[in-house]
Amino acid sequence: MAGPMRLISLVLACFSLGVQAQTADPTRPPAAMLATGGDALAGSDAAPALRLQSVLVPQGGRPVAVIAGRTVALGDSVGGAKLVRLNEREAVLQGADGVTHLYLTPDVEKQMIVTPKSRKAGKSGPAKDLP
Repeated sequence: MAGPMRLISLVLACFSLGVQAQTADPTRPPAAMLATGGDALAGSDAAPALRLQSVLVPQGGRPVAVIAGRTVALGDSVGGAKLVRLNEREAVLQGADGVTHLYLTPDVEKQMIVTPKSRKAGKSGPAKDLP
């Protein structure tokens, strides 16, 4: 009885490992972001597309940015440009081509939301829904 149970549990364990390997990782970056990732800096003749992926600003520590898969501290170089300024939303690189701004959300366009003005409390005039 123990032999067939072991065999069944072994088969189920192997099957579950195969299913787990096929499921997509929800934390994995989109394919377009991976295409311009860290291997773009390795040895291509074309200028790599630098992308700001993360900014880490520790309390009392030195801020760092993750650019094209590499951790870059303030003052370090990436892709032939030096990281000169860094805040929570952007990194500024100074290189031979000039100044480059990298944003965490480059495709997001900010829009101003306009809300209607509220009615002032002491304003006179007829009230609605009253006879």
